[in-house]
Amino acid sequence: MVRVAVGQFGPGDDVAANLRTATGLVRRAADDGARLVVLPEYASYFTDPMGPGFAAHAQPLDGPFVDGVRDVAATTGATVAFGLVETGAGARFRNAAVAVDGAGVVAVYRKTHLYDAFGATESRFVEPGVLQPPQTFVVDGLRVGLQTCYDLRFPEVTRLLADAGVDLVLVPADWVPGPRKAHHWRTLVSARAIENTAFVAAAGQVPPAGIGTSLVLDPAGDVLAELGEEPGVAVADLDPERIREVRAANPALALRRYTVVPRG
Repeated sequence: MVRVAVGQFGPGDDVAANLRTATGLVRRAADDGARLVVLPEYASYFTDPMGPGFAAHAQPLDGPFVDGVRDVAATTGATVAFGLVETGAGARFRNAAVAVDGAGVVAVYRKTHLYDAFGATESRFVEPGVLQPPQTFVVDGLRVGLQTCYDLRFPEVTRLLADAGVDLVLVPADWVPGPRKAHHWRTLVSARAIENTAFVAAAGQVPPAGIGTSLVLDPAGDVLAELGEEPGVAVADLDPERIREVRAANPALALRRYTVVPRG
């Protein structure tokens, strides 16, 4: 059994304050026994609307924000995944999902599907992630993979993680409010769990930038933990045997006749 936590808050333009809030949530989760904690997208820095300030506040993987999360991971013994505004190669920044333990960075995923939808143009400021095989890591026997927010609308992303053998998908997100958006969030998070017969833990920003509603789902799509719109932490115990039970009843991954081919 592995205890996993989703922690949600509303990052702002004060990077140091965001770090204090993020590490506080990790400590709360660890005090409740969590071995793995997932925090929202853009946990290090966020303003609305998106603008040049993001690149100005971007940090490398060995910068103070990642170091601060690594320090709390070391003191609590938890592994932590979170969204980082990462320094890019040019004028744009990278939207990175980073996982760290006490020893350092264990996986990085850079968002491949940018949020150029519903009136937003994330690609104006964000450098898209390079298509590459999934980086995965193991926590107490669970193999874990990363994806980010808008990627939920592209089922191939999660299917690639399933092909890489993950038991649990972590989704740092900032799911923007709007008509039907909460319904889409619940439906898509549930679908990614059900069709891949894997656990999913998705952590969002709280209003006004996001909808909150962080969730942990089991491989059959049952909700194991959920938050509302307020900042906080929720935990769930994930039993690897549940994956075997669900896949024995519904061997959809083994029965499928198509694979995922990168488009470029």
